[in-house]
Amino acid sequence: MAEAHQAVGFQFTVRPDGVDLKLSQDVIKNIYLSGVTAWKKKAIQFKNGVLAGVYPACPSSWLIVVIAMMSSLYIRVDPSLGMIDAIKDNLPLSNKSTRAVLSAILFATGLWLFLIYLLRYTLKALLSYHGWIFESHGRMSTSTKVWLSLVKMFSGRRPLLFSFQASLPRLPVPRVDDTIRRYLESVHPLLDSDQYDQMEVLANDFKNSKAAQLQRFLILKSYWATNYVSDWWEEYIYLRGRSPIMVNSNFYIMDLLYVTPTHRQAARAGNVVHAMLQYRRKLERGEHMRALGTVPMCSTQMERMFNTTRIPGIETDIVQHLADRKHLVVYHKGRFFKVWLYTGGRHLLPSELETQFQRILNDNSEPQPGELKLAALTAGHRVPWARTRIKHFSHGVNKVSLDAIESAAFFLTLDDEPQGYDPAKTNSLDSYAKSLLHGKCYDRWFDKSFTLISYPNGKIGINAEHSWADAPIVGHMWEYILATDCFHLGYTEEGHCKGDENKGLPYPTRLQWQITKECQDAIGTSYLWAKQIADDVDFHGYLFTEFGKGLIKKCRTSPDAFIQLALQLAQFRDQGVFCLTYESSMTRMFRDGRTETVRSCTSEAVAFVRAMEDPSGTNAQRLALFRNAADKHQNMYRLAMTGSGIDRHLFCLYIVSKYLGIDSQFLEKVLSEPWRLSTSQTPQQQLNLIDINKFPKYVGAGGGFGPVADDGYGVSYIIIGEDLITFHISSKFSSPDTDSYRFGQHIQRAMLDIKRLFMPENDKLEQHGEFVQLKNGKKHI
Repeated sequence: MAEAHQAVGFQFTVRPDGVDLKLSQDVIKNIYLSGVTAWKKKAIQFKNGVLAGVYPACPSSWLIVVIAMMSSLYIRVDPSLGMIDAIKDNLPLSNKSTRAVLSAILFATGLWLFLIYLLRYTLKALLSYHGWIFESHGRMSTSTKVWLSLVKMFSGRRPLLFSFQASLPRLPVPRVDDTIRRYLESVHPLLDSDQYDQMEVLANDFKNSKAAQLQRFLILKSYWATNYVSDWWEEYIYLRGRSPIMVNSNFYIMDLLYVTPTHRQAARAGNVVHAMLQYRRKLERGEHMRALGTVPMCSTQMERMFNTTRIPGIETDIVQHLADRKHLVVYHKGRFFKVWLYTGGRHLLPSELETQFQRILNDNSEPQPGELKLAALTAGHRVPWARTRIKHFSHGVNKVSLDAIESAAFFLTLDDEPQGYDPAKTNSLDSYAKSLLHGKCYDRWFDKSFTLISYPNGKIGINAEHSWADAPIVGHMWEYILATDCFHLGYTEEGHCKGDENKGLPYPTRLQWQITKECQDAIGTSYLWAKQIADDVDFHGYLFTEFGKGLIKKCRTSPDAFIQLALQLAQFRDQGVFCLTYESSMTRMFRDGRTETVRSCTSEAVAFVRAMEDPSGTNAQRLALFRNAADKHQNMYRLAMTGSGIDRHLFCLYIVSKYLGIDSQFLEKVLSEPWRLSTSQTPQQQLNLIDINKFPKYVGAGGGFGPVADDGYGVSYIIIGEDLITFHISSKFSSPDTDSYRFGQHIQRAMLDIKRLFMPENDKLEQHGEFVQLKNGKKHI
């Protein structure tokens, strides 16, 4: 075994005159350096905790207040209005001077704390103002300018990642009347008159009978908890789900579209893992700032990015987040390896990581019995996985190995099949997406916060578990990783990581398993379930290059509204009917905020789509209806961002009703409605990392997710630069009514048709608008 050749920490020989003990200086040095690093990290965390705890003030301001109070003792001016004397009279000290000084310090400290809370609540009140978000783009009212100046003034200097947490406002509970009114408005275009009348009766009955009681409990929770939605959302939407999380919950993010910095698998993995360690260190030091301009965003979700695993349970899963862990687990050809990420109190360098990963790639050992498809347990149903974990992985060598996986910083798969976008191959993006989304169903650990996937051709990607955070959190890290990998770390001319090779590192350790026949049967069952789900995913990736954000902005409309209306037009052309549409919006301007739903299928959108399909209509009429629908969509998106959405409020009312044992036909019906079109935009958050104008090929492909409804579509899109929009479309082969490729063609046609409303003459893009009709409506596979 390779491990037998590694240096040991100490050796001893028993002799008649005692024990001859020989210590290794290298190991002692490493132990010393590791201890120093650990204490430095604790010191930094303590310092950041103090800075965030007194924010928006600074610790030195305490000394200023104390000096001011002490000065008052000598000039015989009492700014405390007698409070210092009252404190002095109650101090159990005999020395008069000591009592005077101590009472001044105590009063100064109390005053300082009061001022901190005053500043904090003033900032919270300022951040509760959202009028700026409803103003037209490029126009700023006087009140917003004043507000912006005050926010900057009260925000202090050099805030850290978690500095604003205590100053973020709580997510408000909307009025029941407003939520029901908006709900009825959202379903009006989807129901006929009889169905709408019935729904209106149910809604009014709920509003007049049960809503007030449920609302009172919800308001009570909003005062007590930091966020009245997020904990229930995580528990009931994610953790209590008993179906497989692969495809149904997990999502993926792709590599750069056109650029592969190196074609050496171990080198690319080495650079990317090192960049992730740098990112984790920045998180620990609070160096990242998450903000939209001046407006701070909640950073709670970032805390669980690393060292986090979803642990299966019989009734509900839990999210296990551990303290800093110094290893990761690597999967390659059915074997699991433990790789240490630190040596001598520092991160492994990219070249050292490349050496470790290349050692794993060169290892020709065979998987142990049952090891090959072990990770399929995380891809199957949750209850069998929970029972198998309790019975077969709660003791012995299996527990040790499973603990190594679940406590790892993250999970890395060194895949053995090349993937990535290739313009010369028709379905390359489709294959790439399916590989990231589910792989072979046993080569990703779907329970980890994220699995990094490295391909033999140098491409990479991520599969992320959804319960602990939303896609923008992982996307923020991924933007940093890609920029650091390509522009800061770089590669040699031969494609290796920069730096000297260190052959003295201990070899990666094989994890050991003793998997019984019964456990192997459970693994096989989970694999068959997972494979059935994976084989049913009909995916189509589509690069829309005819135009992009640049042209849409020249049309003086929102790019997101433009695309959402194109999706409505494509949906109607594909299915012949309108459907309930989900678009994800964030609520991270509030403490512990996650997401809210924008119901994109509005009456205004329906009117626009019908006008587009009416041959007797004019382009002027269609354009007017488009602007009306786009304005409506933008207003709904802003309402969702500012805490006035529909679905999270109704969801929480439903949870309260279940706790109280109150049945509501209205809430039951609302929560059972299927989202046949589920959409999400992947945001670009750090445009300063890569100058796309200077490096136009360094554009990411965004990410996607599986279909939400059995007979519906999942559509994710990313608007990159000025001239590219990438669509990720998923559905199920088992549905006779859906086809992802066909829907992609409808999107292309819809985008071009809407563009022609603005530029009907001399349309140079006409030649790209050919619509491909599938023969006999047959799906492509």
